Amino acid sequence: MHGILNINKPAGPTSHDIVAKVRRILKEKRVGHTGTLDPMAVGVLVVCVGKATRIVEYLVGQEKEYSAELVLGRTTTTQDAEGTETSSANASHITPEMVEEAISKFRGQIMQVPPMVSAVKHEGKRLYELARKDIEVERKPRQVTIYELEMTGFILGDRPVVGLRVVCSSGTYIRTLCADIGEALGVGGYMKSLVRNRVGTFRLEDSISLDELQQAAEEGRAEQLMVSMDEALASMPSVDVDSFGEKMIARGVTVAVAGSGNENELVRVRSESGELLAVGRLHLRGAASVVKPEKVFAEAGQ
Repeated sequence: MHGILNINKPAGPTSHDIVAKVRRILKEKRVGHTGTLDPMAVGVLVVCVGKATRIVEYLVGQEKEYSAELVLGRTTTTQDAEGTETSSANASHITPEMVEEAISKFRGQIMQVPPMVSAVKHEGKRLYELARKDIEVERKPRQVTIYELEMTGFILGDRPVVGLRVVCSSGTYIRTLCADIGEALGVGGYMKSLVRNRVGTFRLEDSISLDELQQAAEEGRAEQLMVSMDEALASMPSVDVDSFGEKMIARGVTVAVAGSGNENELVRVRSESGELLAVGRLHLRGAASVVKPEKVFAEAGQ
């Protein structure tokens, strides 16, 4: 059983918990996700099964889209609703116009300091592991890209609640974005809720629950819920090889291919029948092109 599942993660379990449940349901050891979603968050969690775990590295950097709620006038240790309050302010004077002006400064390439409750490593330890021991360390700012950022709602009060829609690069922390917007407004803020609506081409409206996966597995149709590796990598250019090229690719041998592309570009290598054989690097040799296999899925001797 090989493919990619678009799981609708519920609030509560960790991403690792979801992977463990998928392993049990499918009775498959090779299961992994392409990007952590916080326990309190819900939405798209892309899970790779079987041979598809070998393409996780090509899926982790995909663009993501979120819906979030930002509460102004309060900050917490974790930058979300589950943390301990660290400051409080009356934010009743904040208007939608002020929020619009503030968020305009966070579009495009910005620098973020990873939160302590994150999977970033410091001297071999995950930051969240240190945070559990009340240890805080200095973190270096990282560049991320906010492609789209818009206000989707505004509820008045001493602690206004702002709805946000965010389209961003992989590695962006929405809780930190919320905290930074609150700081820019001079009143502080934290993330109240988070929904991941999309990871690359995987959308929330197409996702399945663990219960649906369980039922499909019991009925012997779990594989029907999976997206193929080829489809999951559809944003990657493809090249086709003939039957001789298939045999060479299966053995990890560089082969000549028709068509053109960019030097060192990642491409899908497919058979004449459309089967995904490998992911490889394209290299230009004058007017010709060759592909060096990087991850081979076809089996030699087939």
